[in-house]
Amino acid sequence: MTALIIFLILALLLVTGMPVSIALGLTVFTFLFGFTEIPMDSIALKLFTGIEKFEIMAIPFFILAGNFLTHGGVARRMIRFATSMVGHWYGGMGLASVLACALFAAISGSSPATVMAVGSILIPAMVKQGYPPQFGVGTIATAGGLGILIPPSIVMVMYSVATSGMVVTGADGQPVLSASIGTLFMAGVVPGLMLAAMLGGTTIFRAWKNGYPRMPRASMRERLNAFRESVWGLMLIVIIMGGIYGGIFTPTEAAAVSAVYAFIVAVFVYKDIKLTEVPKVLLSSAAMSAMLLYIITNAVMFAFILTSEQIPQALSDWIVSLGLGKIGFLLMVNVMLLFIGMVMEPSAIVLIMAPILYPVAVKLGVDPVHFGIMLVVNMEIGLCTPPVGLNLYVGSAISRLGLTEVTRATFPWLVTALLFLMIVTYIPEVSLAFPRMLGMN
Repeated sequence: MTALIIFLILALLLVTGMPVSIALGLTVFTFLFGFTEIPMDSIALKLFTGIEKFEIMAIPFFILAGNFLTHGGVARRMIRFATSMVGHWYGGMGLASVLACALFAAISGSSPATVMAVGSILIPAMVKQGYPPQFGVGTIATAGGLGILIPPSIVMVMYSVATSGMVVTGADGQPVLSASIGTLFMAGVVPGLMLAAMLGGTTIFRAWKNGYPRMPRASMRERLNAFRESVWGLMLIVIIMGGIYGGIFTPTEAAAVSAVYAFIVAVFVYKDIKLTEVPKVLLSSAAMSAMLLYIITNAVMFAFILTSEQIPQALSDWIVSLGLGKIGFLLMVNVMLLFIGMVMEPSAIVLIMAPILYPVAVKLGVDPVHFGIMLVVNMEIGLCTPPVGLNLYVGSAISRLGLTEVTRATFPWLVTALLFLMIVTYIPEVSLAFPRMLGMN
């Protein structure tokens, strides 16, 4: 009954069109004042202790690094490098967009930022080369989702934060540790590359089937020049992944290092951003960080209420009693998250649903890292599904096509992503093999 009251209040507030962060906060305070006797000072204490985690600092730093590189010409140089490598294949510019999205995803951590940075350059160029705009926007809107799967990923950070500190027992009755950010980052490498390859395969097939143009093969000199121009941006991938794997710094420290490195590259190496423009980049990064941290703050309070009322434990016992098993539970979670992803933003979904579903998954024997990657893939698909898919809106703005037309354009690649979701859901080694090889899981 308690769970029904909480989720009914939240649903009613969301139906009014209220922002998720405010709806979460009002749900907590409405429930506190009307249905419990929990003292307010304990809520205030939880409010501050919930957001003073060191890991949360990674979010504003990754946002800042991505903004420096997005405002600069890093995306343009990476696109030139990607085009020189695969532009001569069938659907070369479409394939180059997938490769460029994968490369830019590895330095931005944001899916809409990846679509904007790559799409604003490549979609007009593809139309100029004779590709229909639907092909370009369909490729980039879906491939841009790699921004939250290929590390660094802000959504992975939020999943780790949302589940950290939860004491959960596994199928064998032993306590299970939550997934660390570093392990999640490494677990996202193979799925990210695998999905990029599958999206690239879909791009090649559709280009071959429809007879889309191919670019002339780039010479080795052109490829070397393109690599030389983009190497400073590509080095950020090496710094983040190599630094975390090598134990040189934590993911949060890696985020700080990447922000400083991105500033130096954008301002002093490429000189795409003037020093007078730096305050503007800092301000936009601060605004975005404040929005996400406000969502986290309210989500922490929401999770506290759920935990204090023992709702996750009760839900866990109920689902286990249904006898669904691991396979049935994971299928149910996928269907539910795909529907929720149509109407909510990924960060909010993870912060709300992870504390509820995580204990059930662990109790059924699902690895926390595997479950986290599965959630992220669901969020990636949600970014490309109407009516609230952010990538669709960004793609529509760039291509000047209607939202319905953009949605239809993404369908072939969306089917590919759904197929990949089934693979990553039921073959855990896709996510777990690499971190295990590194001794991290």
